Amino acid sequence: MASTSSSSPSSSSSGEQVPTFALASQCRDNGTPFVIDGSTMEGGGQVLRNGMGFAALQGIPIHINHIRAGRSKPGLRAQHLCGIELVSNMARGHLTNASINSTSITFVPGAIAAGRFDADIGTAGATMLLVQIALPCALFAPGQVALKLTGGTNAEMAPQVDYTVQIFRPIAQRFGFALDLEIRRRGYFPRGGGEIALTVKPIKQLNAVTLTQRGTVTRITGRAFVAGTLQRRLAEDMAAGANELIRKHFPGIPVDIAIVQEPRDIAAGNGSGILLVAHTSLNGCLIGASALGAAGQQPKALGKEAATSLIANLQHGGCVDEHLQDQLIIFMALAHGVSKIKTGPLTMHTETAIHFARQLTSALFTVTPVPAAEKEFPEETTFYIECVGSRHVNAGLFD
Repeated sequence: MASTSSSSPSSSSSGEQVPTFALASQCRDNGTPFVIDGSTMEGGGQVLRNGMGFAALQGIPIHINHIRAGRSKPGLRAQHLCGIELVSNMARGHLTNASINSTSITFVPGAIAAGRFDADIGTAGATMLLVQIALPCALFAPGQVALKLTGGTNAEMAPQVDYTVQIFRPIAQRFGFALDLEIRRRGYFPRGGGEIALTVKPIKQLNAVTLTQRGTVTRITGRAFVAGTLQRRLAEDMAAGANELIRKHFPGIPVDIAIVQEPRDIAAGNGSGILLVAHTSLNGCLIGASALGAAGQQPKALGKEAATSLIANLQHGGCVDEHLQDQLIIFMALAHGVSKIKTGPLTMHTETAIHFARQLTSALFTVTPVPAAEKEFPEETTFYIECVGSRHVNAGLFD
């Protein structure tokens, strides 16, 4: 097995410096799994999602060890297992040692297939993380892909489905694809039971995207919701808490937060939360923040938590928020042309995504501070993520 845990070039047996992707390419050519240390950088599910996604698209066999080694419960949880099994099915691959608590897996991809694929986490695990791992493969299938994903729609440590619909989808679609997402039923911790349906039409290639100016905030919208037996006033209090803080920092900016009592026939169990979206004057940039309710938490404080996150993301000056950064890396890596996105300080998830894009594709990433002369606001703390894409082509899609 070939192994590397660094994004810098590695030495070959002849002493020459070999780019990391050259090692992965050699593994593809000779059928030897490329070894990924699952404890690298973010060290959690992000490593699995990026490793499996890139491997399936590039046809590279991989072996991932030390899975979630630094977590309180190392190894695969139900959500991770469901995601890697979904990609393996979509890629007609062979997955070895994939079971709950497993700390190592081997994946040998085949050809990505079109058709219908169902995935049920069996818990309240995040369906939106299944979207993250499956979407790139679906885009490069030889025909339309339909996905039915069951689990949590609004889960901790993952994008809420409303964030995916209102922020991720409109920005990601600029790479040249359409994502049809239907919320059939919402599911919350601990029951889960939510159901999402996706329809993805294949594309020949992804286009490069440039987002380097966002302008000023023109309005802020939001959605404060309760479901099950929870009272509507809790959503009203969440909205009030968010409103109070936003108006203090952005006086004069219109704020419209919808109060939603989820119908019981489309919501499994009790749940509450809030999503905030800042709309800007240039390039349709959207900055988001969210928070989920928990037992004993004051709803007004929950609204302020989301507002605090939104304000911080607006103050750093980036064109995308901290949660969208890493989700765009795989599309930048696969695109034709040069993508350039202005962000705030890079998150560990983003650095991890770039690390594995460098290992498993020929994409060239650079990250540089935005020069003072190019800043929209003097106080912003921003960086350019620039990527010369690997020009991935859907070989199974005929014109």
